[in-house]
Amino acid sequence: MYRAGDKILYPMHGAGIIRQIKSCEILGQTKDYYLLSVPCGDMEVMIPVGNSDDIGVRPVGTEEDVGSAIAVLGQDSTEMNGNWNKRYRENMDKVKTGNILLVAEVVRNLTRIDREGRLSAGEKKMLSNARKILQSEIMLVLGISEKEALEKIEGAI
Repeated sequence: MYRAGDKILYPMHGAGIIRQIKSCEILGQTKDYYLLSVPCGDMEVMIPVGNSDDIGVRPVGTEEDVGSAIAVLGQDSTEMNGNWNKRYRENMDKVKTGNILLVAEVVRNLTRIDREGRLSAGEKKMLSNARKILQSEIMLVLGISEKEALEKIEGAI
């Protein structure tokens, strides 16, 4: 179990700091929730404490993890399915893992396709979300601003 002040990553929403753990009654059931403050986009998310492992909540990575992710951003794009629908599902599965290297791979590949003007509307939204997830973890691990984290991502690609 995490405590207030811990830095964690919530897949699909990004990295943040647990502001508090509070009990809430929802639909007649009282459960404990992490109140997570995600700095990228000034978002707050409530995560059920009892489900956190099942949904992939994990501590933020290390500086070494961030360095590896930045290295992934600079590598050649990986081959992806030509069918945008299948490609979307494959990339969504990677983002849902919360694995910083897989999220970086999705950001890199979709950014390059976007620069060619070949992304569907759904993939553009996925790219934006994946970039925010990666950006938020970089911010918290390196202690830098949202703008600086974005510059690191863009500069590496």
